[in-house]
Amino acid sequence: MYFRILHDDTSGELTYLLADMDAQEAVLIDPHARDLPVLTALLAERELRLRWVLRTHHHDDQLTLERLALAQLAAPLIQGDALPAGTELDDGAVLPFGDEVIRMVATPGHTLSCLSFGWRDRFFCGGLLAVAVCPHQPRPLAPEALWDSVTQRVFTLPDETLIFAGHERRARAVSTVLEQRRWHPFFAGLTRDEFLAHMAALPEKQVAESIF
Repeated sequence: MYFRILHDDTSGELTYLLADMDAQEAVLIDPHARDLPVLTALLAERELRLRWVLRTHHHDDQLTLERLALAQLAAPLIQGDALPAGTELDDGAVLPFGDEVIRMVATPGHTLSCLSFGWRDRFFCGGLLAVAVCPHQPRPLAPEALWDSVTQRVFTLPDETLIFAGHERRARAVSTVLEQRRWHPFFAGLTRDEFLAHMAALPEKQVAESIF
């Protein structure tokens, strides 16, 4: 297997490349158009065929050319509000690449159509836990759904599950379920009503510290 993290120092955004080297098939999670030259070079260098392009969330209303640019990768694009033509995928669907599989999990909250992706002992959840650090949207679009997604879909995973964020600010990009369940500043030790009160108090725009 091959696993690579690409990090943008300016925005804090992260992209993940997973590959089954025996089958020479790969998956990209949260790629960005600005990184296309690097991504295509990485795939070509290892002679990898891109099987899926997976987006945990997107802000295509702001980055209007992003999806069009990602089409240059010539692989099916999976995101919450749009699936490839002829594809029907439900919550819990399994996406194969080589001898590996990725499980798709509906986790709305940061945006209405957020997805997360589970692979082996790793869970890629985009902006779900990075509550206030997304450079394009500093507060959750659906706080009630976010609470349910985190407490019912993420915090019920095994303690040792590795959580990979879509954003980070001056901190780690990976943590564990146990760590986040115990110490997340917006979820640990709070009731649902307390959490929603915190979300309502978030300013529309802010410069936030990372919670990872």
